[in-house]
This record gives sequence, C-alpha cells and structure tokens, in this order.
Amino acid sequence: MARFEKHVLICENHRDPSDKRGCCAAKGSAQILDKFKGRMKELGLTYKMRANKSGCLDACEHGAVVLVYPEQVWYGNVKAEDVEEIIQSHLINNKPVERLKIKKKKFL
Repeated sequence: MARFEKHVLICENHRDPSDKRGCCAAKGSAQILDKFKGRMKELGLTYKMRANKSGCLDACEHGAVVLVYPEQVWYGNVKAEDVEEIIQSHLINNKPVERLKIKKKKFL
C-alpha cells in the first residue's frame, strides 16, 4: 500500500474549562474533522490523503488546531468554514493558507 501524500491532523483534545489555554474540542474541532473527512471523500481524495483526529498538539492557545504533513504546516483558530479553503488551496493546489498559519510556534 502506498503512503498518503498528505496527512491532516485535527486536535480534539479536551481540557478542563478552567484551563486558561482552552482546548480544541471546545472550539469545534469535531465538526472540523467531520467536514474534512466528508469533503475529502466527496472530492475523491481519500485514496491519497487522510484526515484524522489527534490528541493534544500543544498549541492550545491557537485552537482549533490543524496540522498538515509532510509540510508541517500548522493552522490555528480554524473554523468549519475554513475547511474548504484549506482543502482547495493547500491539499489540492499545494498552497498553504497564509491567513490561518500559526506564525510562531515554540517547541520544547
């Protein structure tokens, strides 16, 4: 089986509502995942691309977070209405959506 050309990870981590960083689940990540999966299937992309839920991507303050591999493009504050743009621009035409990219992400 060939590897996927692109892999889309959508954080669905749940945090306590009192956590100041918030969580992606509370910011609509389940709906975002459903929209990615549905549209990718409709467009016939699922044979070469995969969308999956993930646990915490440690970018909670930017939630809902979507990460696209192999390019390692991090998207933040993603809403369900942004999914089509990410699919058309990034997944199909290989042009990341600049307005949604997390500009600076520090990793430990």
